[in-house]
Amino acid sequence: MAAPPQSALMRDRNFTWLMSGSVISALGDQFSMIALPWLVLKLTGDPLALGLVVALMGIPRAVLILFGGALVDRYSPKRVLMLSKHANTLLLGVLALLVFRGEVTLPIVTVLALGLSLASAFSIPAGTSMLPHAIPAQRLQAANGILMSIRQVTMLAGPLLAGLLFALAGDGSHGMQDARGLGLAFGFDAFSFALSAWTLAKVKPLPRPEDQAQPQRQPLLRSVGAGIAAVWRDATLRTAFLYWGLCSCVVGGILQVALPLLASNRLHGASALALLAGAQGAGSLAGMAITGLVGRRRIGNLGVTLLLLDGIIGLLMPLLGMITTSWQGAAVTAVIGVLGGFVNVTVYTWVQQRVPQAMLGRTMSIFMFVVMGLTPLSAALAGWLADWLPLGALFTGAGLFLAAAALLAWLLTPMRSLTNAEPASARAL
Repeated sequence: MAAPPQSALMRDRNFTWLMSGSVISALGDQFSMIALPWLVLKLTGDPLALGLVVALMGIPRAVLILFGGALVDRYSPKRVLMLSKHANTLLLGVLALLVFRGEVTLPIVTVLALGLSLASAFSIPAGTSMLPHAIPAQRLQAANGILMSIRQVTMLAGPLLAGLLFALAGDGSHGMQDARGLGLAFGFDAFSFALSAWTLAKVKPLPRPEDQAQPQRQPLLRSVGAGIAAVWRDATLRTAFLYWGLCSCVVGGILQVALPLLASNRLHGASALALLAGAQGAGSLAGMAITGLVGRRRIGNLGVTLLLLDGIIGLLMPLLGMITTSWQGAAVTAVIGVLGGFVNVTVYTWVQQRVPQAMLGRTMSIFMFVVMGLTPLSAALAGWLADWLPLGALFTGAGLFLAAAALLAWLLTPMRSLTNAEPASARAL
């Protein structure tokens, strides 16, 4: 009898090296995701400055990710991913050193954050394209399931460990002389990138028949344009991308600013922000598990299910503006995480199944561009609004927007008739 897919994967050296690097890198990312916005708040005390830094990080990444996807389709995903890991190691190492020496300033943080954004524009499409180049096709489903589970676990463990680190070593609440915990967080993330680069070097990409053919390469801009045109011609894909992008722009941008402000103004500092993020990670892990349990069963169909869950998330978000204790916030973010985890996994799987492999790198980069492109501008606007509006109004506005968008999409767009994707091979995109 054939061995179970999981057993075969654990004997696959490529997968074990990729899994090992994924664990440490994903864990390190969670430390920086908490530490960086908190560092900006402690340096400035200004919500607008936080929004602007988030915008400066997101805009270059969102634009250049289109070219990142084209480069991944042209060159080896391993080469692109390796270069991005080395760049992140250097940038985060410099940031950690400056925090330890008490020499960090907002302009320096902005420049380093911009560098991290540029690196992620190439690492995101390279990382999502790496697995098919290293794992036999018949093991991809099991491999994706394991790696996605690992990432969700790090979303739970990482923020909680970061919160403990900040509580023990200092989070800058009493000045940069009390920011050793932030420096350790950035240092750990730098180490995680260096270690994951070493594990990636052990991976040996599998030979592919198309690698021997060496087809003529399109110019980079033409390759990007071909990907955009292919997505635009697919009316269902186009509608879904625009809807998800609009919701991500408004809701995601506001939450990037509002959650750190909530932790700073009402709760107990960086450790409270870490608790909120950890609770959301735990909820996402549960939502992903539910996705596996329910399989392809839906409430009506796929579109109705996704729109209904978006509406519920929108109605839950105003509760974040009413909380006064960390456990209340953790409870709300955990429920949002469960629903969001189910939506994210379902959407990601739907796109993967719908798009032919030859276009997957560019399509995923376009998808990430759509969902991230305007989010930085939304974050900057949220930072400005936070100077004029109560914090609860930000959460309420974002939640009502998401609920209204889901309702209008159900009434006016083909989203309500979305069904489980056919195999990509059955369709010419």
